[in-house]
Amino acid sequence: MSEMELPGDLRWRKSVRSNPNGACVEVAALPGGGAAVRNSTRPDGSYVTYTRAEITAFLQGVHDGEFDDLIAP
Repeated sequence: MSEMELPGDLRWRKSVRSNPNGACVEVAALPGGGAAVRNSTRPDGSYVTYTRAEITAFLQGVHDGEFDDLIAP
């Protein structure tokens, strides 16, 4: 999706498994069911937004192990 103006009251969060140095990916739920994703080291920087269908497909793929090959042994 193209960049849009985000509501100011988004609740950004990151995984409890995040990197201890703070360099993480943060996500926030958007009104209407989508999600925004940003780099936690640049909270005022750019972000990417996804529709509900896009984020659902991605998370289902993660859950199903489709991206496990990206984890270093």
